[in-house]
Amino acid sequence: MEKPERKESDEALRWELLEETHPVQDQWMDLRASTYRMPDGSVFTPFYSYSRRSYVVIVAIDTGGNYICVRQFRPGIKCVTTEFPAGGIERSDGREYALSATDASLAENALETAQRELLEETGYESDDWTHLLTVPSNATISDNYAYLFLAKDCRPVGEQHLDETEFLRVELHTESEIREMIRANAFPQATHILAFLLSQNPGGI
Repeated sequence: MEKPERKESDEALRWELLEETHPVQDQWMDLRASTYRMPDGSVFTPFYSYSRRSYVVIVAIDTGGNYICVRQFRPGIKCVTTEFPAGGIERSDGREYALSATDASLAENALETAQRELLEETGYESDDWTHLLTVPSNATISDNYAYLFLAKDCRPVGEQHLDETEFLRVELHTESEIREMIRANAFPQATHILAFLLSQNPGGI
């Protein structure tokens, strides 16, 4: 099936950046307040967006076919949630985000991050890794990306090694339990749900 022809250029949809300030710009976050000229000529301000570091999500399955999950408190929604192991891609300069595309080389490799995070958060390792997809975390207001991975035949090799703000409990769940939690809004992370669905048919998009 042929794609329909676009009647006009995407350039006609772009917002023109007129001015930008940084109410918060520190090691952890770059919060931007932007002034844009809209496609119809009107001006909108402030439009808030931010930079944070990109991160990985790991759909980890053990040798018995169980999904390795973690329970932890998420302050954004003020709830303890069940989700897959995940973590931020570290940078050699200590920052939590990139100031520009030119310093992207300072970021840790995404697969290496995924392998490290799985081991640190759960004590499991895997020799069978598949990159499922890389997607914007929240394209409307953030410029970071989520790297989604599948790790199969995971085996326990050690203890957790958690960061100072990580308080996690490892749990094993069946596929049917994951699906039921998603339906019950008890597995609420959007990129984690996407990773789970993609893991059902890796490379099948």
